[in-house]
Amino acid sequence: MTTRHTFWTSHRAAAALPAGVLSRDRLAVLAGLVVPLALAVVLAPFRASFPDTDAALALLLTVVAVAANGNRLAGVLASASATVWFDFFLTRPYERFAIAGRTDIETTILLLVIGVAITEIAVWGRRQHAAASRRAGYLDGISAAARAVATGDSPAALIEQVSAQLTDLLSLSSCRFQYGVAGIGRPARLQRDGRVTAGSRPRGFTLEGLPYGTDTELLVETGGLLQGRFLMTPAPDAHSTAEQRLIAIGFADQVGAALASSQSAHDPR
Repeated sequence: MTTRHTFWTSHRAAAALPAGVLSRDRLAVLAGLVVPLALAVVLAPFRASFPDTDAALALLLTVVAVAANGNRLAGVLASASATVWFDFFLTRPYERFAIAGRTDIETTILLLVIGVAITEIAVWGRRQHAAASRRAGYLDGISAAARAVATGDSPAALIEQVSAQLTDLLSLSSCRFQYGVAGIGRPARLQRDGRVTAGSRPRGFTLEGLPYGTDTELLVETGGLLQGRFLMTPAPDAHSTAEQRLIAIGFADQVGAALASSQSAHDPR
């Protein structure tokens, strides 16, 4: 149970987050609208005592804070809000949506452009972090399966563990293992390069994900010797990436190694 728990905790973290993330994103959107306004109001009484560019930099910090903690919408709104209130409170003529000086016009445009750029960089950074977290979860799952093989856990226990990991990884509605068979029923097949070929479709037909409405088999082989297959049924909203499908093949290889090891141990020769 410990090995299963590691992978499920890592990979299912995203499933536990949506409500919290949604609340955080809503707060970030609100902050994107309000925080630049609040800062501009605070700076307004002192606007004659510092350059407009300093005020723009201060407002840009609010954009950075919002973009780092919210989504793209929040960052863009913060950029727009900072630009609007910079114009209204901190450039001449004051408290009017008009700009008299060329330098102020350039600063305002730069404030908007840089704010949006910062937002895009923050979004990219969060995506990279999320991808790294997912990969760590996948590696934990493969490591857990490898440890089960190395410590001599029973193949049946490993098959149960891997079935659960495949269900979670590929968003399956069911996953079952069948010993010593392949191709029965002409299901789609997950190939070793991550492509999916459908047995009942025209020759060469490929899919980017598991086809809904039909089973997909994942062969378990060792040294070219067939051990069996995982027969997988995707959920209606299932979507898998090439990386996830290659990870699934790694899980199947661990099961193949365990079955081959078990057969060798029981071989009287």
